Amino acid sequence: MILVTGGTGLVGSHLLYQLVRKKEPVRAIYRNNSNLNAVKKVFSFYTDDVETLFSKIEWMEADLNDIPSLSLAFKGVSHVYHAAAFISFDSRYYFELRKTNIEGTANVVNLCIENNVEKLCYVSSIATLGETLNGDIISEETHWNPEAKNNCYAISKYGAEMEVWRGTQEGIKAIIVCPGVILGAGFPDTGSGQLFSRVQKGMNYYTEGECGFVDVEDVAECMIKLMESEHSNQKYILIGENRSFRKLFSSIAKYLNKPAPQKKLSAFTLNLLRRMDAIRSFFNGKEQVFTKATIDAALNRNYYSNEKIKKDLNISFQPLEKSIETICSRVSAP
Repeated sequence: MILVTGGTGLVGSHLLYQLVRKKEPVRAIYRNNSNLNAVKKVFSFYTDDVETLFSKIEWMEADLNDIPSLSLAFKGVSHVYHAAAFISFDSRYYFELRKTNIEGTANVVNLCIENNVEKLCYVSSIATLGETLNGDIISEETHWNPEAKNNCYAISKYGAEMEVWRGTQEGIKAIIVCPGVILGAGFPDTGSGQLFSRVQKGMNYYTEGECGFVDVEDVAECMIKLMESEHSNQKYILIGENRSFRKLFSSIAKYLNKPAPQKKLSAFTLNLLRRMDAIRSFFNGKEQVFTKATIDAALNRNYYSNEKIKKDLNISFQPLEKSIETICSRVSAP
């Protein structure tokens, strides 16, 4: 039996489809406020027989920090894909980030040990990698710098990785994947889905930053192949292409038949927006959109290597332009 956490999220839902298509026995956990219809929506991108495939998943209500319910979900499980996480760059949520991402992962690792799970795959992030000087390419050997001004999300994901490495010292075989910005359809209001939604609504600005991007289907495929391989206790960067945000937005606009963004947002403007957003957030209690972390990501030029995963699995990633075209066709579909 395979267990998937975070099955109602972007990575988890696409991963579940690939697993059930392989006729694997799959159990997925969800919280009482999760949207299972979002998973069905993702399945509909691939098949007309949504209900049949969806019914093959054994759904169990559980929480990463509710040990009794989580313990039940681990019964009879041999392999675990841990994709559940809390994502925020707002420092007000620091303790919630630690609770879900670090303590929750510790609970998953402990139950893997207790139940003699054969292998664990943890979905981390390129946020846990260090930065290089002079724009040199970032690889798995570019180690985390604890002295840097790391954001709250990155700290929580790095802490979660440390729990996974602890598990390997206690006998668990594990794989850590660090995707770049994951592009995929099905979740227009969260993560990279918001980039497509904003362009669709008419976005006329761009930033100068560059980053690594990857299609969610490639992420799920790499995770499955790594779990089926002999590779263990390894960390892999998953990116299909390094690209500027301007080029990304222009491609999205092209396939959505929208004007390409023309106005560049400067660091000064972004920081002014951050201060205004902090005031708005203070009064309405909603999460900040513009934070130091998101502004840094929008302005920094970081380049990532995918050579290790290509060498170890002998795979190639989808061309990013084709991925964007496919996602846009799904976003604009009725």
